[in-house]
Amino acid sequence: MKKLYVLLALTCLACTAFAQNAVIKIKVVDEQNLLLPGANVTLEDKRFTAATGNNGYAVLTNVPEGKHTLTITYIGFKEYKYELTASGSTIELTAKLQSGVESLNNVLVLGDRLKGQAKALNQQKNGDNITNIISADQIGRFPDANIGDAIKRVPGITMQNDQGEARNIVIRGMGPEFNSVTFNGERIPSAEGDNRRIQMDLIPSDMVQTVEVNKTLTADMDADAIGGSVNLVSRAAPNGLRLSGTLAGGFNPVRDNGFIGTANFVVGNRLANDKFGFVVSGSYNRNVFGSDNVESVWSKDADGKLFVSDHDVRVYDEMRIRRSLAATFDFKLHPLHTITLTGSYNWRDDKENRFRLRHRYRGDAEDPDQAELIYDGNGNITGYTNGEVLRQTKGGLDDNRNESRRLEDQRVRSLALKGEHFFGKLRTDWSVQYAKASEKRPHERYFAMGRRNITISQDITDQEFPLLTDETPLSGYTRLSELTEQFQDQYERDLNAKLNFELPLSIINNRKGAFRFGGRLRSKKKVRDNTFFSYEPVNGFGDITQVPLVNKTSSDFYPGSKYVAGDFIFAKYLGGLDFKNSSLFEETDEPAEYLAGNYNAKETITAGYAELKQDFTDRFSARVGLRVERTDINYTGNIVEDEEDLKGTADLKNNYTDVLPSINLRYKLADNFVIKAAWTNSLARPKYYDLVPYFNINPNDLVLGAGNPKLEPVRSSNLDLMAEKYFRSVGLISGGVFYKKIDRFFYSYIDNNYTQDEFAADFPGVNNPIGAGENWEFSQRRNGDGADVLGFEVSVQRQLDFLPGFWKGFGVYLNYTYTHSKASGIYDASGKLVRNDVKLPGAAPNMFNASLGYESKKLAVRLSGNYTSSYVDDSDDGGYNENSFFDRYYDKQFFLDANASYAITPKWRVFAEANNLTNQPLRYYQGVKERTAQVEYYGPKLNLGVKFDLVK
Repeated sequence: MKKLYVLLALTCLACTAFAQNAVIKIKVVDEQNLLLPGANVTLEDKRFTAATGNNGYAVLTNVPEGKHTLTITYIGFKEYKYELTASGSTIELTAKLQSGVESLNNVLVLGDRLKGQAKALNQQKNGDNITNIISADQIGRFPDANIGDAIKRVPGITMQNDQGEARNIVIRGMGPEFNSVTFNGERIPSAEGDNRRIQMDLIPSDMVQTVEVNKTLTADMDADAIGGSVNLVSRAAPNGLRLSGTLAGGFNPVRDNGFIGTANFVVGNRLANDKFGFVVSGSYNRNVFGSDNVESVWSKDADGKLFVSDHDVRVYDEMRIRRSLAATFDFKLHPLHTITLTGSYNWRDDKENRFRLRHRYRGDAEDPDQAELIYDGNGNITGYTNGEVLRQTKGGLDDNRNESRRLEDQRVRSLALKGEHFFGKLRTDWSVQYAKASEKRPHERYFAMGRRNITISQDITDQEFPLLTDETPLSGYTRLSELTEQFQDQYERDLNAKLNFELPLSIINNRKGAFRFGGRLRSKKKVRDNTFFSYEPVNGFGDITQVPLVNKTSSDFYPGSKYVAGDFIFAKYLGGLDFKNSSLFEETDEPAEYLAGNYNAKETITAGYAELKQDFTDRFSARVGLRVERTDINYTGNIVEDEEDLKGTADLKNNYTDVLPSINLRYKLADNFVIKAAWTNSLARPKYYDLVPYFNINPNDLVLGAGNPKLEPVRSSNLDLMAEKYFRSVGLISGGVFYKKIDRFFYSYIDNNYTQDEFAADFPGVNNPIGAGENWEFSQRRNGDGADVLGFEVSVQRQLDFLPGFWKGFGVYLNYTYTHSKASGIYDASGKLVRNDVKLPGAAPNMFNASLGYESKKLAVRLSGNYTSSYVDDSDDGGYNENSFFDRYYDKQFFLDANASYAITPKWRVFAEANNLTNQPLRYYQGVKERTAQVEYYGPKLNLGVKFDLVK
């Protein structure tokens, strides 16, 4: 290591010595000594321009000897000018800008919120591509606990929720599989076992410095981002000592013990004459909450009469513990040579008990002789006689980790070493990263007792809230339906490396130009290794009254008090069962539950690119590039017959190469009026498990899933146009249109009446798991033919500084996105075209954000709304069916949040937050919006706390 350091130092000195012209490195800060990214730095000769990066620095290379006037402009700050003399060496200087904008003979002084907004808008304005930026200061002004909730306020973005928090990102109507999430430019691996989705609720909002939402790609960016690429930028080392933190507490009314506790800190400094900088941040959040849920599966009899064939009343008790730690260290070997080491660790425990009352139909509705349905005088179905009722408790081992709950332990960790170097005219940067995401579910237990062949009554007068009931006494629950324990262990590991070079190169005299080229390597490994065991008590249980019970009925049950959950097996009793005691329980390995789901996937992606950035005039510039990506895959899945017999493994090897040109154009109508246009090409790779040659058979629920080794990547050609008008008083009005031509889109095909004969035709030679007369649910991921996506978005961010007196403290934040999609080619299992001209799965037509805020020297208040209209669900349980009756939709959502803070001193602030004041549920519907498939309520969240920020 010492020899490497000496070699680098000698190289730096040698390259600097031979540089003929000067190099100017400028650090831009505000009055508080905080770094200002996105500042526009220019010499009087417009060939020498640069923008400060996330570290607050800009570098001008190859500057001729002599006197120069340096000009720095920044929205919300006064213009800065400095006279300097270049003498063929490296010049380092710090520019301290003064905030404040003259407006109607007054000076608008920026508060903390406006400074944060100014940082974001300056970075957005100076970007070559179409992007949206939000800074840490902006995020802190919304009551958003995780980074997903913060991102949903960006134009064109909506989030899919899980347990009341934003988890999966949808950009411009593109579902989670069509988008990428990176950390400092490197992909974040997925903690879930079958897909590439990044769990945004795993990352707290206060752990990042900046969020960059890239809606058009440049050639140096990974191409797998049809909707967009979200880059989370870690905190950079500050310009001096900074110590900040938050301590807060709150509650969730959905549960009596719903306490929320939050603590975080940030500490950083520069030492050794600014040669060494560091920043360390940590976060802890403990949230006790729950959710109230009702789910339904709708069916029809042979005459098309409607009934509910499967119905759940579910009560969830949750505890979510989120911990994060991040650190960045930078070492300035020389003014033009910097090494940075960044590490992060995000760890979330979800501890859950679920109590589920299920009513299920067990007949063949299309066979009048077996239907056993009950009709009223008008021919409507009011119930059935061959029903089943189950009472199930989900929990875990009673130990210090599980605490008698199902534990979902998700972790994402990364370590990256980066370098940035200037060798005369040549600029180079490189990075090497190791990242791993994992999910473990140890000792996950289920205990269910029930009864079959009972009469179940249904009331579907209100299809939004259907009700199923029976007259079974507790002593009638004599059938042990389920007593199981499973272990889930899955991870994704990434090894990433990239190397970039940049040289001044202009094809037009006296105009700035640069040639950039480089390469990258991504090596990925995904493994899922689960096990599953069932248990039979040696002496039996008798009926459900023989075990400890807990009553989960609540008059405050959010879907309505008419839903009576009743009694369930006590979770602590389930957790305390000694399954390994052979005198008490007989253990049986259940390979049918996990063998088909286990797999091993390897991917290697190698890429190279070249691009030219050229200024044609003072106002017009272009960035033209070409990227080539090669994908090599090697997958191994299990061949399982008769549900549980492992016959061997199946391998899938494939490779393909994509050539991806791009053009990003930028034209300045005025200094603060920018028009951007782009033509780009991008792709989306299938989910890992979708490619594995497997069968996943669940005979208890009559469900069958199959892999699709023939699934192709989705490719898209994209056109974008955006106009952005910036205000010096910190504001923006923008509007743009976008169009995507998508080839071979993904969709989830589901056949709800899959029969024995259909399986035999689709999978000849494979042992048939479907019994005679049974109707199973069959699902498989497919490629459609093509899709077109056309949309527009408008955005307004404006401080109302033109109003008199008190009113100038108000500011508005508004954006709206409209997306029209049309997809073609939905096929059945035999390849027959059954659906055409449908909406693209995951494409929400309307997205709207609105926020009204007020800020004075001490007080800041904000009311925020977020709306997304309904769209076809793109999850494994959703998508299109052969019959539109079974189509599943993600329903519209409207969230209303409020927050306020008051500065006790310039360094200390108290705050209050309220999330989900509308008590917006997560809702899916089947076929038509009145027909609920799932509705889950979380209630509002309230939080109080104190923040401090000490800067030197």
